[in-house]
This record gives sequence, C-alpha cells and structure tokens, in this order.
Amino acid sequence: MFAYLPGLLTGASLIVAIGAQNAFLIRQGLAKSHVAIIVIICSLADALLILLGIAGLGRIIEAAPQALEAIRWFGVAYLLWFAIGSIRSARKAAGMQIAEQATVSRAQIVRTTLALTFLNPHVYLDTVLFIGSVGNNFGADRWWFAAGAITASITWFVGVGFATSAAAKLVTRATFWRILDYSVAVIMAVLALALALYKFSG
Repeated sequence: MFAYLPGLLTGASLIVAIGAQNAFLIRQGLAKSHVAIIVIICSLADALLILLGIAGLGRIIEAAPQALEAIRWFGVAYLLWFAIGSIRSARKAAGMQIAEQATVSRAQIVRTTLALTFLNPHVYLDTVLFIGSVGNNFGADRWWFAAGAITASITWFVGVGFATSAAAKLVTRATFWRILDYSVAVIMAVLALALALYKFSG
C-alpha cells in the first residue's frame, strides 16, 4: 500500500483530463460502437507504457528527444485530420441515430484508437517519463506503484466507456451529436496546436 496508493492517485490525476483518447471513447460509448475493444486497447496501451517507464525506458527517451519530435508531428497531423473528420460528421448529423453510429468497422476503430494513443507525445510524457520517474523513487516497491497507476487507468477507461454507453438512450437527438462532434473537433485542434507549440526539451 505504501507504493500502490501513490501510484493509484498519480495515475488517476493524469488520466482524468479530457484528451484525444477520452474524447474518442466518450463518443463511441454514446454510440455503443465497439466500446469493449477501445477500452481494452486503451487499458493495455497504458499498462504497457507504464511498465516500460518503470523499467527505465523513460530515461532512454529523455536521451533521444528526436524520437518525441517525430511522434509530435505525426500526432499533429493525425489530430488535425481527426478534427476535420469530426466537423464533417457534425455537418451530416441531421437525422443521426445511435444505431447508425455502430456501422464503423472494428478495423477502423482499432486503427483510430491506436493512433490516438501512440501518436500523442503527451501519453509518453505522462506514462513513460512522469510515472516512470516518480515510480522509480520507490525502489523495490516501484512495481506496486506501477500496479496502482495501471489500476487507475483501467478503472477510468472501463467506467467512462460503459457508463457513457449506458446513458446512450438519453442522447438520441441529432443536435446532441452535432454539438459533441464540434466539441471533439475543438479538442483535437487544440491538442494539435498544443503539440506543435509544446517545448518537450524545456
């Protein structure tokens, strides 16, 4: 508990912020579209990156800032593309029903989830670098710290994904989807701008 609880609180504090992953998960949860696969991918990805950070990969990435630079611009391009797609979806929202949202293929959902996860440098900063550096301060108990952080991540993704899905019947109006898509577009555009301007070496 000495290391597990701090890991749990640290993980929770980092993952609660609405980012690309969470915005996508919320939208798909409302649409009841492949929620389980998104939750599984996000949870496993976070767990993997946290474990890599605890294992010391964070120090390697700190020594190779060019890796984050490459990921940064891939991320900027992808987030902007996603924002444009959300705007197009919002414009076509008239008459949209939740049942129609489930037509997105599993392969497309998997590709989008992986891209929103691994093309976001902030994911590496939060999980690999920050959690890795903090967790390693616990010495031999650092794996308990990792377990706590992973627990927070899984709990969040499962809670958001399925709680949102359960509320889907309340949001069948096209106006709701239009507002949500525009909101997602703004979030993605802001994230892209933040990635473009953020000084990772600072």
